[in-house]
Amino acid sequence: MELILKQDVQNLGFKDDVVSVKPGYGRNFLIPQGFASLATPSAKKILAENLKQKAHKEAKVVDDAKKLAEALKALEIKITAKAGGEKLFGSVTNADIAEALDKQGQSIDRKFITSGIVKRTGKYNASIRLHRDVIVDLPYEIVAEQTA
Repeated sequence: MELILKQDVQNLGFKDDVVSVKPGYGRNFLIPQGFASLATPSAKKILAENLKQKAHKEAKVVDDAKKLAEALKALEIKITAKAGGEKLFGSVTNADIAEALDKQGQSIDRKFITSGIVKRTGKYNASIRLHRDVIVDLPYEIVAEQTA
């Protein structure tokens, strides 16, 4: 079953993608939730025309995302957390990385950051999706909080 996505669906595709899914998934979940519509020949023609008009606007968005990516690569992120030796009391998640970026003046939503849950001090990498074509690897370091 071919569908046109109306919005981004994780592990499936991005908005305005034509995807092929099993009929039950499309009929029982994607279409009723408003995530997709049927990809009829006329809908595909309309989509093609809309994509053509969006193409030049999209180029500016990609350029802005690339500039932000360069700015993010220049940052040095250090996250302090309470730790006993190398092991953290708790963990460092995407929200903590987003908060550290916010302190450095770069506001990135935590849902676009992929790093996993880290429970030890050290150096790690987080993947930040700024645009469907622009994904940045952001190195960061977790250090133990110094007690006075």
